[in-house]
Amino acid sequence: MSVRIRPFTKEYKAWATALLTEHWGSARTVSRGRMYQADELPGFVAVEKDKPVGLITYRISGKECEITSMNSEVEGKGVGSALVEAVKKAALEAGCKRLWLVTTNDNTHALHFWQKRGFLIKAIHVNALEKSRKLKPEIPLTGNDGIPLRDEIELERKL
Repeated sequence: MSVRIRPFTKEYKAWATALLTEHWGSARTVSRGRMYQADELPGFVAVEKDKPVGLITYRISGKECEITSMNSEVEGKGVGSALVEAVKKAALEAGCKRLWLVTTNDNTHALHFWQKRGFLIKAIHVNALEKSRKLKPEIPLTGNDGIPLRDEIELERKL
């Protein structure tokens, strides 16, 4: 793999903001009723040939680390896996016992990705996106494959 993982620093901020906005409608993310400015959180950037090609952001609270966003602009090169491993390492160094994230009911690609990396479905928060849209109105009503966006699916991996 020719991709290097680097800490998310201010040198990547404009790129990260544009990436998050392109994929999520803004750099804000909502999880379990809380909003985060993902481009201001700690994270890692995957770089290939001096060009950023992936981003993961996270937040640590107590003994838990939540992945708040992840995007890869290339598939099948291990970018996503390398980013997840970087966060896992940071979480372990911080003494975390749980790594977790939330995705939406339409995101079958993400469910496949996370479960292949050892994450288990912890909970399904039915109709959680109703509350999320009050915080982030740009969340669409319909997602991938025309599936109505309604529920948050919480996945976790014990550390």
